[in-house]
Amino acid sequence: MCMDNHSILPDHFSPENVNDTAKETCLNWFFKIASIRELIPRFYVEASILKCNKFLSKTGISECLPRLTCMVRGIGDPLVSVYARAYLCRVGMEVAPHLKESLNKNFFDFLLTFKQIHGDTVQNQLVLQGVELPSYLPLYSPAMDWIFQCISYHAPEALLTEMMERCKKLANNALLLNSVMSAFRAEFIATRSMDFIGMIKECDESGFPKHLLFRSLGLNLALANPPESDRLQILNEAWKVITKLKNPQDYINCAEVWVEYTCKHFTKREVNTVLADVIKHMTPDRAFEDSYPQLQSIIKKVIAHFHDFSVLFSVEKFLPFLDMFQKESVRVEVCKCIMEVFIKHQQEPTKDPVILNALLHICKTMHDSVNALTLEDEKRMLAYLINGFIKMVSFGRDFEQQLSFYVEARSMFSNLEPVLVQLIHSVNRLAMETRKVMKGNHSRKTAAFVRACVAYCFITIPSLVGIFTRLNLYLHSGQVALANQCLSQADAFFKAAISLVPEVPKMINIDGKMRPSESFLLEFLCNFFSTLLIVPDHPEHGVLFLVRELLNVIQDYTWEDNSDEKIRIYTCVLHLLSAMSQETYLYHVDKVDSNDSLYGGDSKFLAENNKLCETVMAQILEHLKTLAKDEALKRQSSLGLSFFNSILAHGDLRSNRLNQLSVNLWHLAQRHGCADTRTMVKTLEYIKKRGKHPDMGHLTELALRLPLQTRT
Repeated sequence: MCMDNHSILPDHFSPENVNDTAKETCLNWFFKIASIRELIPRFYVEASILKCNKFLSKTGISECLPRLTCMVRGIGDPLVSVYARAYLCRVGMEVAPHLKESLNKNFFDFLLTFKQIHGDTVQNQLVLQGVELPSYLPLYSPAMDWIFQCISYHAPEALLTEMMERCKKLANNALLLNSVMSAFRAEFIATRSMDFIGMIKECDESGFPKHLLFRSLGLNLALANPPESDRLQILNEAWKVITKLKNPQDYINCAEVWVEYTCKHFTKREVNTVLADVIKHMTPDRAFEDSYPQLQSIIKKVIAHFHDFSVLFSVEKFLPFLDMFQKESVRVEVCKCIMEVFIKHQQEPTKDPVILNALLHICKTMHDSVNALTLEDEKRMLAYLINGFIKMVSFGRDFEQQLSFYVEARSMFSNLEPVLVQLIHSVNRLAMETRKVMKGNHSRKTAAFVRACVAYCFITIPSLVGIFTRLNLYLHSGQVALANQCLSQADAFFKAAISLVPEVPKMINIDGKMRPSESFLLEFLCNFFSTLLIVPDHPEHGVLFLVRELLNVIQDYTWEDNSDEKIRIYTCVLHLLSAMSQETYLYHVDKVDSNDSLYGGDSKFLAENNKLCETVMAQILEHLKTLAKDEALKRQSSLGLSFFNSILAHGDLRSNRLNQLSVNLWHLAQRHGCADTRTMVKTLEYIKKRGKHPDMGHLTELALRLPLQTRT
């Protein structure tokens, strides 16, 4: 109605901006409301459109709020009355938060009528309706809490003190005290804790139980600190009341709040006393089964304040307290909370037997909860927590004790593969650390210990499910064995890896999705070839025994029909064989004689190497021939150029056979116009540049035989 000429009223408009039509309609609404005879409907409807007074006058709201506050006095039922005041306070805070006087008036009016609650009229009505006073009084709390919160919001200290003093003077004021402690600022309550305890002690317990008042006080003290001199007395006064409670639910609801106060301001001795009292109250008749949320809350509060786990586990009643969590799902959740705090706050590795025994028990509880229905995300979370614990265990240079711990952990956590993987990595690191610390001291005891570490890994890896996890761990463990001069053990790892390759499936599960495995197999084999360069031949198995075994497995493996991964692998094998033909290898393992030392450039070794090269090259060329079809010409060009580059980088192009082969491959790459011209140009430029180096004249001659074909 106010949209003259399609212009919208601004957010902060004044009555002068409102046209007569809108004003008249608004005034008509208020006249109609005034004609409602019943008080309560008239009050609520007018309060609900209180904001509409802005259309009529600037002072409309400030005039209506006191009048509506006075109207509530006419409501006889104190329960109905207090909710009417709560609604008026809500509307007042929304439309005119600066008009605090009406809020205060509502509060003080309520105090004047508070005695009605305990008057004969209300009491007789309760008897008539069969309602007990302890059930009736809490109905006031939501409305009272809202009124008190509205008034105390940014209220000066003097007003809060006056409100507290007015409540103090009233009889049967437990309900008021509870709302004061629920609504007032925690700092205000905390600094006057002893005053509130005095008021609580004087309250009549028949209508509103004292333990609820102590609970409200405890909630404030969890947020703000009382004077230091009063802290112990406050705890003693509160716990005298709490410990006498017979009803387990009443007890635990109150104790849960005061545990945080105890942890915050006192030592493990007081915390232990509180936990012992909780156990004493909650154990009879298995009352703890109905209070798991509160018991969980207590545990979280304790571990939130005790980050030093040597102190935490020295609290005598902490582990017995955990025993109350009989329901497995709840027990596991509690264990997870403890481990999360340990991982977050444990800064230094530990070997404290108290911590280790307790956390092993907790981790075992988590591990044993895993079954066929456990979700993968849950397994990952449990494994992460257990691995976090394992990483923080260190016995320093007591390597045997460290290995014993890993052996025990393996027996306890065998159902979680990520934990077993972590243990294998840890044992491999332990073996390398032993080698580093004992460098120069090759005692039998050290050698025996390293072999024990190697044996641990060899025994554990087959129990894993993931095939690439097993392959990579066989390779890694073999590398560790090799670095520690355990040559026969290293051979055993590498043979195990080779024998496992045929079991690699065509598709593997990666993060819940099925993906082809060939690219992962290629990556693994390339890493494997890099290791095989430095592995010395076994005297009983002939020249390049491991390489031959691996080539046989690659040859027999069933590859995808349209896959070129096998040829890429063969190309990597050529790189390996080229490196093996050098007089001195590119890298070595300390104190391990590789084949360059064992054979010393022996002609028979080089002849065997060349035979393998020829066999592998024949396989590559055979595959290139199979790609001479229209749909495969691009693949043929790409593979041909790749093979050319491999020969260029690793072959001796002074050999006429290799030189001619490289020229043929160059022509093959360009034959059907599938080659990338820019790549061919850059490759040729590189060859010419290399040809200018000393002893590289043969490359210049080669470049003359490599024409660039133009597309027409």
